[in-house]
Amino acid sequence: MALTPADIALLQRSVDLGRCAIGLSDPNPRVGCVLHDAEGRLVGEGFTQQAGGPHAEVMALRAAAAAGHDLRGGTAWVSLEPCAHHGRTPPCCDALIAAGLARVVVATTDPFPLVSGQGIARLRAAGIQVDVADGAVAQTARELNIGFFSRVLRGRPWVRMKAAASLDGRTALPSGTSQWITGPEARADGHRWRRRAGAVLTGIGTVRADDPRLDVRLVDTAKQPLRVVLDSGFATPPAARLLAPPGEVLVVGATDTPSQRIAALHAAGAQTLVLPDGHGQVDLQALMPLLADRGVNELHVEAGARLNGALLQAGLVDELLIYLAPKLLGPGRDIAALLPLSALSQAITLRFVAIDRIGDDLAVLGRLVDRDAFLT
Repeated sequence: MALTPADIALLQRSVDLGRCAIGLSDPNPRVGCVLHDAEGRLVGEGFTQQAGGPHAEVMALRAAAAAGHDLRGGTAWVSLEPCAHHGRTPPCCDALIAAGLARVVVATTDPFPLVSGQGIARLRAAGIQVDVADGAVAQTARELNIGFFSRVLRGRPWVRMKAAASLDGRTALPSGTSQWITGPEARADGHRWRRRAGAVLTGIGTVRADDPRLDVRLVDTAKQPLRVVLDSGFATPPAARLLAPPGEVLVVGATDTPSQRIAALHAAGAQTLVLPDGHGQVDLQALMPLLADRGVNELHVEAGARLNGALLQAGLVDELLIYLAPKLLGPGRDIAALLPLSALSQAITLRFVAIDRIGDDLAVLGRLVDRDAFLT
């Protein structure tokens, strides 16, 4: 059955509800659900709660039940295929079947192997009409969960590199002074992007130079992302501000020789991981699937030029989020330390995804070409 304009609008509403799960549902996908009764009246809405908590469909069903609505013959619009397996919670498709719904409209299928197509099949086997969208609303639903799709389909997080710079591409003065190149609105927007992430990644150079917290403070959040420090020699000071709660910290090094440093980090509450690449540095390639195994969907990088350059040269960055201030700084520190090119054709090529005015600054989101092909 072809979807109507009303179906598309209600699917978009379910995606918007799913956005409410940002900073809450990880590592589970962000999902929203809208319920109408058989007369076409709105009777319930919901979005996925924290891992182990109820999913969007259950939240919407609970809202309808609490208001005394009869859902028999009704319709659900869901931004992601209802789950069909027993994880921490029972299958959502079983709950929709038990409610007596006549139709379920799905924005996009779930790539997770225990769900993919099976939720739809179970609903249809129960006699429920299931319609699956395509086009713009399906792509919007997948974009909302780009990290979840990346972790499931690629075995690694979606990596977003963030930097604040002047129009001439300087992230700091030669002395290292960088506070503040961009304005307060851009800094708050940066925290909204941090909230999306399962982990925030930085390097020991940034820890030494800035002593950052790298938590989410300027916007509300239900949980803090994991903070990951790449520190080959485990030189992170136990008094570093990013080691302070709330939230977990993982320090990744390349050698376990300085055992007293590792012990001090453990005493400060950090977790540690030894992951050498054979050249005295942390193995960046090996780190990504390990973070995926920890449930990290989106990895947000806030680091210095050296680590940024290493991640870019290794092909591990999927998109760049650059805040540009209307300033010219002249000599200073670069966004990324990249190797010199002998031809323009060797440049790392991106496409602009969004350019937004944030206060007095510009937020430029650029995505490496074809890096998101797994979403189609």
